[in-house]
Amino acid sequence: MKRMLFMMALVAASLTSVRAGHVVTDSIESRVLGTWVKYNVYLPTGFAQDVQRHYPVVYLLHGFTDDYTAWRDKGQMQTVADELIETGEAKAMVIVMPNAGGPRTYETWNGYFNMPGWSYEDFFFQELVPAAEAKYRAGGSKGQRAVMGLSMGGGGSTVYAQRHTDLFSSCYAMSAWLDDDGGRQREAGKDDKVYLVKQAVRKHSALDYVRQADDATVARLRSVKWFIDCGDDDFLLDLNTELHKLMRAKRIKSELRVRNGQHNWEYWHQAIRMALPFASRAFE
Repeated sequence: MKRMLFMMALVAASLTSVRAGHVVTDSIESRVLGTWVKYNVYLPTGFAQDVQRHYPVVYLLHGFTDDYTAWRDKGQMQTVADELIETGEAKAMVIVMPNAGGPRTYETWNGYFNMPGWSYEDFFFQELVPAAEAKYRAGGSKGQRAVMGLSMGGGGSTVYAQRHTDLFSSCYAMSAWLDDDGGRQREAGKDDKVYLVKQAVRKHSALDYVRQADDATVARLRSVKWFIDCGDDDFLLDLNTELHKLMRAKRIKSELRVRNGQHNWEYWHQAIRMALPFASRAFE
Protein backbone atom coordinates (compact mmCIF):
# COMPACT_ATOMS: atom_id res chain seq x y z
CA MET A 1 0.00 0.00 0.00
CA LYS A 2 2.79 2.39 0.93
CA ARG A 3 4.59 1.57 -2.31
CA MET A 4 1.44 2.27 -4.31
CA LEU A 5 0.93 5.64 -2.62
CA PHE A 6 4.58 6.49 -3.25
CA MET A 7 4.24 5.67 -6.95
CA MET A 8 1.05 7.71 -7.23
CA ALA A 9 2.84 10.65 -5.64
CA LEU A 10 5.69 10.33 -8.13
CA VAL A 11 3.27 10.28 -11.05
CA ALA A 12 1.43 13.33 -9.72
CA ALA A 13 4.69 15.18 -9.22
CA SER A 14 5.89 14.34 -12.72
CA LEU A 15 2.62 15.50 -14.28
CA THR A 16 2.83 18.74 -12.33
CA SER A 17 6.40 19.34 -13.49
CA VAL A 18 5.40 18.69 -17.11
CA ARG A 19 2.68 21.32 -16.89
CA ALA A 20 4.86 23.87 -15.11
CA GLY A 21 6.77 26.69 -16.69
CA HIS A 22 10.08 27.82 -15.26
CA VAL A 23 12.10 30.97 -14.63
CA VAL A 24 15.64 31.39 -15.94
CA THR A 25 18.12 34.12 -15.05
CA ASP A 26 19.92 35.80 -17.91
CA SER A 27 22.04 38.91 -18.42
CA ILE A 28 22.92 41.34 -21.16
CA GLU A 29 26.00 43.47 -21.62
CA SER A 30 24.76 47.02 -22.07
CA ARG A 31 26.85 49.49 -24.01
CA VAL A 32 24.35 52.20 -23.11
CA LEU A 33 24.75 51.67 -19.35
CA GLY A 34 28.33 50.41 -19.45
CA THR A 35 27.59 47.35 -17.35
CA TRP A 36 25.99 43.91 -17.36
CA VAL A 37 22.28 43.90 -16.50
CA LYS A 38 20.52 40.80 -15.17
CA TYR A 39 16.94 39.84 -15.88
CA ASN A 40 14.65 36.92 -15.16
CA VAL A 41 12.50 35.28 -17.81
CA TYR A 42 9.44 33.10 -17.30
CA LEU A 43 9.17 30.43 -20.00
CA PRO A 44 5.86 28.59 -20.30
CA THR A 45 5.30 24.86 -20.45
CA GLY A 46 6.66 23.34 -23.65
CA PHE A 47 8.94 26.24 -24.53
CA ALA A 48 12.01 24.05 -24.98
CA GLN A 49 10.15 21.32 -26.87
CA ASP A 50 8.24 23.40 -29.45
CA VAL A 51 11.15 25.35 -30.90
CA GLN A 52 9.07 26.73 -33.80
CA ARG A 53 6.48 28.39 -31.59
CA HIS A 54 6.50 32.16 -31.13
CA TYR A 55 5.04 33.69 -27.95
CA PRO A 56 3.59 37.01 -26.88
CA VAL A 57 5.71 38.80 -24.30
CA VAL A 58 5.00 40.72 -21.09
CA TYR A 59 7.55 43.06 -19.54
CA LEU A 60 6.94 42.88 -15.79
CA LEU A 61 8.65 45.71 -13.90
CA HIS A 62 9.61 45.70 -10.21
CA GLY A 63 9.28 48.52 -7.69
CA PHE A 64 11.58 50.88 -5.83
CA THR A 65 14.07 49.11 -3.46
CA ASP A 66 13.53 45.77 -5.28
CA ASP A 67 15.31 44.13 -8.20
CA TYR A 68 14.75 41.58 -10.96
CA THR A 69 14.18 38.77 -8.44
CA ALA A 70 11.22 40.42 -6.72
CA TRP A 71 8.40 39.15 -8.92
CA ARG A 72 9.83 35.63 -8.86
CA ASP A 73 10.58 35.41 -5.13
CA LYS A 74 8.13 37.80 -3.47
CA GLY A 75 5.42 37.85 -6.12
CA GLN A 76 5.41 34.09 -6.83
CA MET A 77 4.52 34.99 -10.40
CA GLN A 78 5.59 31.62 -11.78
CA THR A 79 2.88 29.84 -9.79
CA VAL A 80 0.29 32.39 -10.88
CA ALA A 81 1.32 32.23 -14.54
CA ASP A 82 1.29 28.44 -14.53
CA GLU A 83 -2.21 28.34 -13.06
CA LEU A 84 -3.66 30.96 -15.40
CA ILE A 85 -2.16 29.39 -18.51
CA GLU A 86 -3.23 25.90 -17.44
CA THR A 87 -6.86 27.04 -16.96
CA GLY A 88 -6.91 29.05 -20.17
CA GLU A 89 -7.39 32.38 -18.41
CA ALA A 90 -4.10 33.59 -19.87
CA LYS A 91 -2.28 32.73 -23.07
CA ALA A 92 1.03 30.95 -22.98
CA MET A 93 3.53 33.81 -22.84
CA VAL A 94 7.08 34.80 -22.10
CA ILE A 95 7.48 37.19 -19.16
CA VAL A 96 10.61 39.33 -18.93
CA MET A 97 11.51 40.79 -15.52
CA PRO A 98 14.40 43.26 -15.97
CA ASN A 99 16.62 44.71 -13.28
CA ALA A 100 16.28 48.43 -12.61
CA GLY A 101 17.41 48.93 -9.02
CA GLY A 102 18.11 47.39 -5.66
CA PRO A 103 17.63 47.84 -1.90
CA ARG A 104 20.72 50.03 -1.35
CA THR A 105 18.88 52.93 -2.92
CA TYR A 106 21.27 55.76 -2.03
CA GLU A 107 24.14 54.17 -3.94
CA THR A 108 22.34 51.95 -6.50
CA TRP A 109 20.78 53.21 -9.70
CA ASN A 110 16.99 52.87 -9.53
CA GLY A 111 14.43 53.74 -12.14
CA TYR A 112 13.24 53.12 -15.67
CA PHE A 113 13.92 56.56 -17.13
CA ASN A 114 16.92 58.34 -18.57
CA MET A 115 18.71 60.47 -16.01
CA PRO A 116 22.21 61.94 -15.72
CA GLY A 117 24.62 59.01 -15.80
CA TRP A 118 21.96 56.35 -16.26
CA SER A 119 20.09 56.13 -19.60
CA TYR A 120 17.87 53.21 -18.66
CA GLU A 121 15.05 53.90 -21.09
CA ASP A 122 17.53 53.87 -23.97
CA PHE A 123 18.92 50.56 -22.69
CA PHE A 124 15.45 49.07 -22.36
CA PHE A 125 14.27 49.83 -25.88
CA GLN A 126 17.53 49.75 -27.82
CA GLU A 127 19.16 46.72 -26.18
CA LEU A 128 16.97 44.66 -23.84
CA VAL A 129 13.79 44.40 -25.91
CA PRO A 130 15.40 43.28 -29.18
CA ALA A 131 17.86 40.92 -27.47
CA ALA A 132 15.30 39.22 -25.19
CA GLU A 133 12.68 38.84 -27.90
CA ALA A 134 15.15 37.35 -30.38
CA LYS A 135 16.56 34.92 -27.84
CA TYR A 136 13.23 33.79 -26.39
CA ARG A 137 11.08 33.77 -29.57
CA ALA A 138 8.67 36.36 -28.25
CA GLY A 139 7.05 39.68 -29.04
CA GLY A 140 8.15 41.38 -32.23
CA SER A 141 5.12 43.62 -32.65
CA LYS A 142 2.66 45.81 -30.76
CA GLY A 143 0.00 43.12 -30.85
CA GLN A 144 2.34 40.62 -29.19
CA ARG A 145 3.79 42.85 -26.49
CA ALA A 146 2.51 44.20 -23.11
CA VAL A 147 4.03 46.06 -20.19
CA MET A 148 3.03 46.11 -16.52
CA GLY A 149 4.54 46.68 -13.10
CA LEU A 150 4.10 47.80 -9.52
CA SER A 151 4.93 51.11 -7.80
CA MET A 152 8.05 52.49 -9.51
CA GLY A 153 7.52 49.80 -12.15
CA GLY A 154 3.86 50.75 -12.45
CA GLY A 155 4.89 54.30 -13.27
CA GLY A 156 7.61 53.06 -15.57
CA SER A 157 5.23 50.80 -17.47
CA THR A 158 2.67 53.61 -17.81
CA VAL A 159 5.19 56.08 -19.19
CA TYR A 160 6.71 53.48 -21.50
CA ALA A 161 3.27 52.70 -22.95
CA GLN A 162 2.44 56.40 -23.24
CA ARG A 163 5.62 57.32 -25.09
CA HIS A 164 5.82 54.13 -27.14
CA THR A 165 2.21 53.46 -28.11
CA ASP A 166 3.41 51.72 -31.26
CA LEU A 167 5.13 49.03 -29.20
CA PHE A 168 2.58 47.93 -26.58
CA SER A 169 -0.94 46.55 -26.88
CA SER A 170 -1.69 47.02 -23.18
CA CYS A 171 -0.44 48.42 -19.89
CA TYR A 172 -1.45 47.28 -16.40
CA ALA A 173 -0.31 49.75 -13.71
CA MET A 174 -0.33 48.49 -10.12
CA SER A 175 -0.07 51.07 -7.32
CA ALA A 176 1.83 53.21 -9.77
CA TRP A 177 4.32 55.94 -8.84
CA LEU A 178 3.24 58.40 -11.55
CA ASP A 179 4.47 61.81 -10.38
CA ASP A 180 5.76 63.64 -7.31
CA ASP A 181 4.49 61.81 -4.24
CA GLY A 182 5.32 64.49 -1.70
CA GLY A 183 8.47 62.71 -0.52
CA ARG A 184 6.68 59.65 0.80
CA GLN A 185 8.74 57.15 -1.16
CA ARG A 186 11.94 58.26 0.57
CA GLU A 187 13.49 61.55 1.61
CA ALA A 188 16.52 62.32 -0.52
CA GLY A 189 19.56 64.54 -0.58
CA LYS A 190 20.67 66.17 -3.81
CA ASP A 191 23.86 64.14 -4.04
CA ASP A 192 22.40 60.63 -3.86
CA LYS A 193 20.64 58.37 -6.35
CA VAL A 194 17.28 58.56 -4.55
CA TYR A 195 17.15 62.22 -5.45
CA LEU A 196 17.89 61.40 -9.09
CA VAL A 197 15.12 58.82 -9.46
CA LYS A 198 12.59 61.12 -7.77
CA GLN A 199 13.55 63.90 -10.16
CA ALA A 200 13.22 61.53 -13.10
CA VAL A 201 9.73 60.42 -12.03
CA ARG A 202 8.65 64.05 -11.78
CA LYS A 203 10.21 64.92 -15.15
CA HIS A 204 8.46 61.96 -16.79
CA SER A 205 5.09 62.63 -15.13
CA ALA A 206 2.41 60.33 -16.55
CA LEU A 207 -0.19 62.87 -15.41
CA ASP A 208 1.41 65.79 -17.24
CA TYR A 209 1.72 63.66 -20.36
CA VAL A 210 -2.05 63.24 -20.54
CA ARG A 211 -2.75 66.85 -19.54
CA GLN A 212 -0.55 68.12 -22.36
CA ALA A 213 -1.57 65.56 -24.97
CA ASP A 214 -2.72 67.02 -28.28
CA ASP A 215 -5.28 65.33 -30.53
CA ALA A 216 -2.69 63.21 -32.33
CA THR A 217 -1.19 62.01 -29.03
CA VAL A 218 -4.64 61.23 -27.64
CA ALA A 219 -5.38 59.14 -30.72
CA ARG A 220 -2.21 57.14 -30.15
CA LEU A 221 -3.00 56.64 -26.46
CA ARG A 222 -6.39 55.22 -27.42
CA SER A 223 -4.63 52.40 -29.27
CA VAL A 224 -3.40 50.95 -25.97
CA LYS A 225 -5.54 49.04 -23.46
CA TRP A 226 -5.11 50.61 -20.00
CA PHE A 227 -5.76 49.22 -16.52
CA ILE A 228 -5.08 51.15 -13.30
CA ASP A 229 -5.19 49.12 -10.05
CA CYS A 230 -4.53 50.67 -6.63
CA GLY A 231 -5.50 49.92 -3.03
CA ASP A 232 -7.87 52.19 -1.10
CA ASP A 233 -5.25 52.64 1.65
CA ASP A 234 -2.29 53.10 -0.70
CA PHE A 235 -0.39 56.40 -0.36
CA LEU A 236 -0.29 56.60 -4.17
CA LEU A 237 -4.06 56.29 -4.59
CA ASP A 238 -4.64 59.97 -5.41
CA LEU A 239 -2.10 59.90 -8.24
CA ASN A 240 -3.66 56.76 -9.70
CA THR A 241 -7.23 58.02 -9.58
CA GLU A 242 -6.12 61.37 -11.01
CA LEU A 243 -4.58 59.62 -14.02
CA HIS A 244 -7.85 57.80 -14.63
CA LYS A 245 -9.80 61.08 -14.43
CA LEU A 246 -7.45 62.79 -16.87
CA MET A 247 -7.71 59.94 -19.33
CA ARG A 248 -11.47 59.81 -19.00
CA ALA A 249 -11.72 63.56 -19.67
CA LYS A 250 -9.93 62.99 -22.99
CA ARG A 251 -11.97 59.87 -23.75
CA ILE A 252 -9.00 57.55 -23.46
CA LYS A 253 -10.58 54.36 -22.20
CA SER A 254 -9.04 52.87 -19.07
CA GLU A 255 -10.22 50.44 -16.46
CA LEU A 256 -9.86 51.47 -12.81
CA ARG A 257 -9.96 49.17 -9.81
CA VAL A 258 -9.70 50.44 -6.24
CA ARG A 259 -9.69 47.38 -4.02
CA ASN A 260 -9.21 46.95 -0.31
CA GLY A 261 -5.48 47.05 0.33
CA GLN A 262 -2.22 48.87 0.85
CA HIS A 263 1.12 49.28 -0.91
CA ASN A 264 2.32 45.74 -0.33
CA TRP A 265 2.75 42.28 -1.81
CA GLU A 266 -0.55 41.03 -0.47
CA TYR A 267 -2.20 43.50 -2.84
CA TRP A 268 0.07 42.78 -5.80
CA HIS A 269 -0.44 39.01 -5.49
CA GLN A 270 -4.06 39.64 -6.45
CA ALA A 271 -3.18 42.27 -9.04
CA ILE A 272 -0.98 39.94 -11.08
CA ARG A 273 -3.83 37.43 -11.26
CA MET A 274 -5.88 40.08 -13.06
CA ALA A 275 -3.01 41.59 -15.02
CA LEU A 276 -1.93 38.54 -17.01
CA PRO A 277 -5.45 37.74 -18.32
CA PHE A 278 -5.89 41.44 -19.15
CA ALA A 279 -2.71 41.40 -21.23
CA SER A 280 -3.81 38.17 -22.89
CA ARG A 281 -7.10 39.67 -24.03
CA ALA A 282 -5.22 42.53 -25.72
CA PHE A 283 -2.80 40.29 -27.62
CA GLU A 284 -3.63 39.77 -31.27
